[in-house]
Order: sequence, then C-alpha cells, then structure tokens
Amino acid sequence: MKKTIKSIIVDDMDHCLVCGRAYTEIHHCIFGTSNHKKSDQYGLIVPLCADHHRGDGGPHKNRSFDLYLKRAAQIAFELHCGNRDDFIKEFGKSYL
Repeated sequence: MKKTIKSIIVDDMDHCLVCGRAYTEIHHCIFGTSNHKKSDQYGLIVPLCADHHRGDGGPHKNRSFDLYLKRAAQIAFELHCGNRDDFIKEFGKSYL
C-alpha cells in the first residue's frame, strides 16, 4: 500500500506543480538531514515530475526555484502551523 503524504502547500499531490505531468516525486521544500522528516511532519512537500525535481531547472540545481518553494513552504507553515518564530525555531531561519 502506498503511504499517503499530505501537503499544506498544494491540494493535488498526483501532478507536477510546474507542468501538471503525472508520475511525480515528492519534493521536501525544506530538505537536509533533520529537515526531511520535519517537512513530512508539517506537510511542507510538493509534487514534481522527475525533470522539474532533479533536472537543471529543479530546486536541487536552481537556487531561485529552491527559494521560491522554501518561501511557499514558510507561508503555508505560518498560515497553518505557527508563526514566524515557530518556523525559525524548527528550521533555523526565515526565508521571507
């Protein structure tokens, strides 16, 4: 059985956030060793196709797209989970 992971950033986890393609990978907006689990815990994830996840334009190689997703994650966190201080306490810094 596939594990269901919920995002607080997007409603549709079955299609790429950028192009709408199916067959997505989960991108943890705030990634890194301890932040991977925290992104799952708070729903700071988005669906990206392989090209938009790991390709040259994806967040792991494109700093501006990475910051865009981090900012979107922080905004969603502040709307649904806590305030800016809470975000900084969890993730070490603000992206806004």
